[in-house]
Amino acid sequence: MGRTGRRIQVVDEVAPETAEAVLELIERAARTDGQPAVSEQGRLQLRGGKRPGVAHVLVYAHGEAGEELLVGYGQLEDTDPVEAPAAELVVHAGHRGRGHGRALGTELLELSGRRLRVWAHGGHPAARHLAQTLGLTMFRELRQMRRSLGDLELPEPVLPEGVTVRTFQPGTDDAAWLEVNAEAFAHHPEQGSLAQRDLDDRKAEAWFDPKGFFLAEKGGRLVGFHWTKVHAEEGLGEVYVLGVRPGAQGGGLGKALTSVGLRHLAGQGLPTAMLYVDADNAAAVSVYERMGFVTHETDLMYRSET
Repeated sequence: MGRTGRRIQVVDEVAPETAEAVLELIERAARTDGQPAVSEQGRLQLRGGKRPGVAHVLVYAHGEAGEELLVGYGQLEDTDPVEAPAAELVVHAGHRGRGHGRALGTELLELSGRRLRVWAHGGHPAARHLAQTLGLTMFRELRQMRRSLGDLELPEPVLPEGVTVRTFQPGTDDAAWLEVNAEAFAHHPEQGSLAQRDLDDRKAEAWFDPKGFFLAEKGGRLVGFHWTKVHAEEGLGEVYVLGVRPGAQGGGLGKALTSVGLRHLAGQGLPTAMLYVDADNAAAVSVYERMGFVTHETDLMYRSET
């Protein structure tokens, strides 16, 4: 421990027992904040060993009985060849207001070479204040939009000529899906860079259900997909990932695939659907608004000016 009573440890691999402690910290903070401060991808990268380009920052402090407690966690991902490293961080709800967040953010800033992007999920005031304290500027807004599924009245999906839809076959469709995902999200490194290990991580999760993972084919080639996800505890169905191969865009396939997925989620008896979309993607926001989605909350991303 330093003179502040705080110890910061940076590792490139988190031991299983430590990973469980971090996940518990994230979950407890989420109950206070209303949503996790670390994304699904970040939580997956906690487990399963070392990940290229990923560093973990652990913050420890003394408890009331003098024991050492895990009070903060940050993750830095430096895998994009163009963009600055991206970070997420969380501080134990019972240990806030003691400088741990600032110390954690400063460590992440130094690790990145003062070239950093940081997510503030939910855009909470404390997160915005920390970003300002670290000298970061807001530059990206990610909206979570929702709509009721109880009154879902979507017409039968109209697919472009020659396009058929079927469900994903694990193992058989992996390589083809990774290829179309990379093409559809070439402009979106967080999604477009997914590799087999990332897909395997998601297939191993309890929520994974290939019956809710729809693939669009034309001439035996994948041209689009709609991967849905069910958040059973929250009673939410999610438009998890929706992608169309560039050469197949503009023909209504995206809208048809959205309808296919929403009808599937409604058929599961879920009351509400959700999705994430960048606020500056006006075309997509407009499509979703016409389908009855409204903004529920907003995630903000900040970056250094270096």
